[in-house]
Amino acid sequence: MNMTNFKKNDIFEAEVLDLTHEGQGVVKIDSFPFFVDNALPGERIKMHVLKVGKSFGFGRVDEFISQSKHRVTQLNLDYLRTGIADFGHLSYDEQVKFKHKQVVDILRKTAGKSDYPVLPVVEAIKTINYRNKAQIPVQMIDGLLTTGFYRKNSHTLIPVEDFYIQHPEIDAVVLFLRDEFRKINLQAYDEKTRKGWLRNIVVRRAFHTGEMMITLVVTSKKLPEKVELVIDHLVERFTNIKSVQLNINSGTGSFILGKEFILLYGKDFITDLMLDKTYQISAPAFYQVNTPQAEKLYETAYDFAGLKPGDVVIDAYSGIGTIGISMADRVAKVYGMEVVPAAVENAKRNAQLNELENTHYEVGTAEKIMPKWLSEGIKPDVIFVDPPRKGLDEGFIKAAAMMNPRRIVYISCNPATFARDVVRFEAEGYLLDKVQPVDLFPQTHHIELVASFNKNKRG
Repeated sequence: MNMTNFKKNDIFEAEVLDLTHEGQGVVKIDSFPFFVDNALPGERIKMHVLKVGKSFGFGRVDEFISQSKHRVTQLNLDYLRTGIADFGHLSYDEQVKFKHKQVVDILRKTAGKSDYPVLPVVEAIKTINYRNKAQIPVQMIDGLLTTGFYRKNSHTLIPVEDFYIQHPEIDAVVLFLRDEFRKINLQAYDEKTRKGWLRNIVVRRAFHTGEMMITLVVTSKKLPEKVELVIDHLVERFTNIKSVQLNINSGTGSFILGKEFILLYGKDFITDLMLDKTYQISAPAFYQVNTPQAEKLYETAYDFAGLKPGDVVIDAYSGIGTIGISMADRVAKVYGMEVVPAAVENAKRNAQLNELENTHYEVGTAEKIMPKWLSEGIKPDVIFVDPPRKGLDEGFIKAAAMMNPRRIVYISCNPATFARDVVRFEAEGYLLDKVQPVDLFPQTHHIELVASFNKNKRG
């Protein structure tokens, strides 16, 4: 049977053979693959064809003929429909096995070797209610301001009250604001008409201190009537809220935050601890969303680095300084760079807060700043890099190799771009030594990892 023989609404009985990296079951009918939500390997299902493309199709489960012993049955399926918890139907033990296999397979496929030592995954302490940050879209549904999450690959909002993987107090703040805004008939932004004021509610809750920051992403700085009253009620109800801000985003793109912030209440930062150091966190700054697991991640990175008291260290993509500041008292000097000016200001303040005098932070890209530092005679022993999902620019890899550190420690949130960068580093003489996956995102397909590269040798 070829592709032209399949059509929408066909029903087939089939066995689920595998999982995609995003948690969809893989079914093959006469060698033609279909991807099916809420289907686990080993299950037999009646599959309803939803869509047929040239080389693959999509289906849904109409009926389970048999179910996997690893299935979590008491799960709200909205978590799968939205991708909030796209692995939530799979037992945690199996999630961890799958993530380990994912890292091994991607390295073998992209970097071409099967003997890289990928250590067992560092499992999460908490597998639900762990996120310290939420970005919640808002829409009008049946005339009511509604909070929830988008259905996967769409801008259709599914109302959600318990987000499952977020700290419960974050959920409580979102629902409180939703209900208060309904009372004053506040209008959510409508992408089609481009009318309405409120686009997103962003909530951060510091893990160790409990301090909270609320950012309302809105279309204009002019406050609608009675919004100030809602803010008053909010900070009365949640006394650990230390910051309420507006973020002005009048654009039409899919990005969440605009550039302008306006403080409505408190300070423009909250304070948290990580590895016994104190950090001020501003609204636009990057901060890992699972604090206890991030502490394990960073401790692993420092262990892999083999730090010595006389070392000079570069913290590329330094953010608010968490990596560099956490290790500054173990080394001689820390240099960091970051493209977000507010984050660099945070990093400088955080170094002062922790009474450190051996750190230096600059605004700019690593590709530009590292050659400048090299020309100034700065010679790092170790370079730490923690890039966004797109991984490293080839120019960065060449600039890092030119600085000739004995070791490069790479923290990655995307095994695919990491594996691509392994090939590039090895071409520059930096050989992959070991890889430690760390699960910062239980119930989802995401996996973080730490890897070390040594100059001209493995191990």
